Amino acid sequence: MEKRKYTHIQVLLPEIKAMLAAGKTQREVAEYYGFQDKQVIKSLLKRERRKERMLEAGILARPQGRPRTNAAPRDIITEQAHEIQRLRMENKLLRDFLHCIGRK
Repeated sequence: MEKRKYTHIQVLLPEIKAMLAAGKTQREVAEYYGFQDKQVIKSLLKRERRKERMLEAGILARPQGRPRTNAAPRDIITEQAHEIQRLRMENKLLRDFLHCIGRK
């Protein structure tokens, strides 16, 4: 395989672990997949061990980045209550406006 700049290495993790368990070195695995050097494999294993330690300690990994707008389950009853309240305020504002300009 030719060397490449970036690979989704997380997908290859089970194969890499199997190769390391079979006795291959990190350098040999990196050369097999065409990575730049063994640091790619080394950092992957380091990240995985950190994740395992955090799970053992009871710390759950949270997804990074901004959450999606529709990700959280919505409570329909509270949404309807907010909508009703907003519409009531809007009606009151319009009535006050009409009263101020002298129509009604």
